Amino acid sequence: MFKKTLLASALVALCSNAALAADKVRWLNDWLPAGDKAVIYLGVQEGLFAAEDIEVEISSARGGADVVTKLATNSADFGSAGLASLLQAKAQGPVPVVAVAPIYNKQPDALFTAEGSGIEKFTDIVGKTVATPTFSASNVVWPLLLENNGIDPNSVKLLKLDPGALAPMLATGKVDATINWVTVAPGFVRSLGEAGKELEVIPWSEYGFDGYGLSLVASERFLQRNPEVAKKFVSAYRKAQEMAIANPAAAAAALKKMVPEVDEQQAVEQFEASIPLMANEISESEGTRAFNPARLQITWQWVARAQNLELNALDPKTAVTSQYVE
Repeated sequence: MFKKTLLASALVALCSNAALAADKVRWLNDWLPAGDKAVIYLGVQEGLFAAEDIEVEISSARGGADVVTKLATNSADFGSAGLASLLQAKAQGPVPVVAVAPIYNKQPDALFTAEGSGIEKFTDIVGKTVATPTFSASNVVWPLLLENNGIDPNSVKLLKLDPGALAPMLATGKVDATINWVTVAPGFVRSLGEAGKELEVIPWSEYGFDGYGLSLVASERFLQRNPEVAKKFVSAYRKAQEMAIANPAAAAAALKKMVPEVDEQQAVEQFEASIPLMANEISESEGTRAFNPARLQITWQWVARAQNLELNALDPKTAVTSQYVE
């Protein structure tokens, strides 16, 4: 009996030690779960993080600035955020957060319009009515993009509306175009399709808005205390990203399994819409491992102009690191 008890105790201890072996990483999506956020869920469901002895806890924030704030206050370890949010925060004071790898090497902002609206290129918006989400980060860049393309801001009527109103307004012709991220295009395709119309997407990146968009960001405190865990986490995330690009349906299925209320088919389409922001001529020429210094500087120049910051307020190279990417 004593031997059986001793054996049982040993097994319990062994199991307990195994359970304690997994390192925990707290992840923050920059917005609510949707198809474009599917990478982290695929990594969990496919066991890519578990293979590195990492347990991932997933939560959602309310925008990139919220992600940066929560990483800085040690409320999370890793997350996704627009690089602009991080650069702006660091330009205004010490923020213990750093970007470790690019996710989008193109900006996701775009004009949505209906085929036949008379808007075939960005400069065709002169004399048109454009709707935008009230609190969209795109609104800060909008005046600069108009200036870059020689358009008088007074020649375009801009309406700030609730995000849920944009697709119906465009479908019914009450506005000529809307400002959105390309990742939400599938929902607009549906809305316009019901009205017998087709969606046309005009990316801002084709009209001068260059630089990095969504990035993999991390708490400096976590990186310093857990450098090996950080490297393993980044490696697993990048594997999941490559897997999702190769198989969007698998990524959507993983998301659906963990967030049942998600529309799986729409999630597939949303992730597919995000692929050109990750895999393109830039990734082919510059790779995806590190931030290109010239592109990083361009990203900062847009941020500085949009926020009325001095260019010398920040060296953008101090906001990124590649030492955690294999």
